[in-house]
Amino acid sequence: MTLAMESVAPLLIIEALVKRFSGRGGRTVHAVEDVSFSIKRGTTVGLVGESGSGKTTAGRTLLRLIEPTGGKAVFDGVDIFALSERDMRAYRQRMQIIFQDPFSSLNPRMRIEAILGEALDACNYPKGAKRKERVAELLTLVGLAPEHARRFPHEFSGGQRQRIGIARALAVEPEFVVADEPVSALDVSVQAQVLNLLSDLQKRLGLTLLFIAHDLSVVEYLCDEVVVMYLGRVMERGPSRAVYANPRHPYTRALLATAPIPDPTRRREHVPLAGDIPSPINPPSGCVFRTRCPHAIAACAEIVPPADHLGGDHHVACIRHNELAQAS
Repeated sequence: MTLAMESVAPLLIIEALVKRFSGRGGRTVHAVEDVSFSIKRGTTVGLVGESGSGKTTAGRTLLRLIEPTGGKAVFDGVDIFALSERDMRAYRQRMQIIFQDPFSSLNPRMRIEAILGEALDACNYPKGAKRKERVAELLTLVGLAPEHARRFPHEFSGGQRQRIGIARALAVEPEFVVADEPVSALDVSVQAQVLNLLSDLQKRLGLTLLFIAHDLSVVEYLCDEVVVMYLGRVMERGPSRAVYANPRHPYTRALLATAPIPDPTRRREHVPLAGDIPSPINPPSGCVFRTRCPHAIAACAEIVPPADHLGGDHHVACIRHNELAQAS
């Protein structure tokens, strides 16, 4: 990461974010626990991890689509978790989301012009000819034709529907967008097109993006920084180049080992990742990754690893990271 990037001020600072749900029988689901990171203005941060890691819950909580249990989210100097619902409405236009499933997130009974019109209603955008111009502008922005405004969602392919979802998110000219696994439901051939579109829009519009994914290869292509989550906690975070070049957490290494590499001359270290992610109702003591970690020792069951600073913005939550780095 360049010095210029390091000096960019954060748009969003997340401190000790906690989200717990009440489960059956009075049990507590620990979806997100003590998550902290920041997102610099005009950059893209990748939030990655397996299904059940808490990344989608974290993203939706940051927008207060789900109310937090604890922590702070300081957006442009204001803790939005402390705002009343009425005061929060002023921030809705500045913060938007692109959903994972491009079909279920669009009302099948509405034409595209009405779907985009709903978003424009939220910011009191004038109706009539000016609105039609704005709808045409949004469709063109995401690579569709203005005449597509009269069609219904079922008349489009999955990639086209996701472009409509992106247009809807951008309709109110937000500063911050959460992209919740926006390409995971698409064919591989279409994923690259949508990723290129997001990358282009981020640069052209100066957007700040939180890109949620389970595929580290996707995040490497798109993101300036990466945050690796497991069972509700952050395992490692830092500039993408640093994390990919020198992953220090066993979980990050395991995820990277399964990510495809387009270069056949390169090989990744094989890191076994046995078993399934534990239940968030009864997470392991100490390090939550220890039950699947090939390097776990007795102390891992007793200590919740702090986020050790490795230099720059690179942090890792593993009590053995120095030993593992020397051994690799």
